[in-house]
Amino acid sequence: MYTPPPPPPPSPPTRRALLRGTLGLGTTAALAACGGDSTAPRTSGDVTLSLWTHDPGYEAFFAKGVPEADRATDFRYHLKVTRAGAPDIVTKLLAQAVAGRGTPDLVGFEIASFPRMLRGDIAERLLYDFTPDIEAVPGLKDDLLPARTAPFSKDGRVYAFDSDTPMVVYFYRHDLFEKYGLPEDVATWEEFAEAGARTHRDHGASMCVVSTVGSDPAQVVQSFQMLLYQRGGTFFDAAGNLLLDSPEAEEVLRFLCDGLRSGFVVEVSDYYGAGMQTALKRGRVIGLPMAIWYKNYGLVTNVPEQKGKWRVRALPRFGNGGGVTAALGGTGFGVVKDQANTRAAREFLFRTWLTHDGQVRRFTETGYLPTRRSVFDDSRLGAYTDDFCGGQRLFRLYRSLLPDVPPFHQSPDQSILYDVLGGNLLRAYKGDLSPRQALRRTVADFRDQAGR
Repeated sequence: MYTPPPPPPPSPPTRRALLRGTLGLGTTAALAACGGDSTAPRTSGDVTLSLWTHDPGYEAFFAKGVPEADRATDFRYHLKVTRAGAPDIVTKLLAQAVAGRGTPDLVGFEIASFPRMLRGDIAERLLYDFTPDIEAVPGLKDDLLPARTAPFSKDGRVYAFDSDTPMVVYFYRHDLFEKYGLPEDVATWEEFAEAGARTHRDHGASMCVVSTVGSDPAQVVQSFQMLLYQRGGTFFDAAGNLLLDSPEAEEVLRFLCDGLRSGFVVEVSDYYGAGMQTALKRGRVIGLPMAIWYKNYGLVTNVPEQKGKWRVRALPRFGNGGGVTAALGGTGFGVVKDQANTRAAREFLFRTWLTHDGQVRRFTETGYLPTRRSVFDDSRLGAYTDDFCGGQRLFRLYRSLLPDVPPFHQSPDQSILYDVLGGNLLRAYKGDLSPRQALRRTVADFRDQAGR
């Protein structure tokens, strides 16, 4: 049985570090890499872990995992849970760290909020580095999907474990595809677009969507991001360098712009609100690329009466290359370092979040896919059927997509990119900018605001 190594000894007595400017608090701001009162590490016995999360589903998962963690460790666990909005969790964490008290033991970082931890040396000073623990477990490093450790890593060090392998798939109305004579096995996006233009002309239905809600740049960006990463493009490399201005990006943006002109693609205000619900109910949207979690959060909630009518398939390929999936979303759980409960928290995470059975349970209880490659072969998951999707056995599809799941590298300046890219995407969709102009303007705006 694997037992994580003991934590490193505490840093100097005050354990505070000057973090010049990176928190926006001035050059004398102090970041404490601890939670406050006592840092003598607990090695056994009763322990109450402070858990911060934005999602009640994670709270329920960890609470149910307490008995298995009790059996597998020398601790007897209790949880004290604080729930807040995803951005608020990071803001509060940094504020409490600066104050030197009140930080949690275990914290969930929604993927779009984690880039704030990548600024300067915040992650290194504040979060426990799981890299040695991963290497100490036989086979774990090779079993963890690199595509899902990448978003929560910096300089090759892993600071949080992802909740999901949120593959992007194509959801479609099986009944309407059949009614309109649309083949379900079309190989390329280009063929899809031709069929989609005819379908819109003849039936007023669209087979792809883009979000155009100006108040939420992340959703606007996601519509483009999914297909860009499928095509083989990227926003940032592992070092945080911007790589947006690429032939792949221009091709994907032109594809979406052309689709809007033909009706193959339709604008929606957002993926979840009343406009999308109406489009789904009236059959104006009969298919869309989206992450697998969209079934629960977008389709089931908006059109429960369409249960059994939807199906899932791999994304069509682009004719010029790329894969058949991408990834969108995720939440990484990390441990605050140099605290009394650091060892207890990381053992709890390993015994609930990363075990084989824990990853199976995470899917059955939350709907999130495993982040360990081997778990995709579990017979319990292979037998799973999805009633909303007509009884499909989806894990055969998910296993086949694993080799194509691309990594998603993040940057501390990611929010700047989303703001400027979202606006320029909307201008391209409206025809005010060409795809090339939109991308070049985005790069220029980003460099001007990010200073690099």
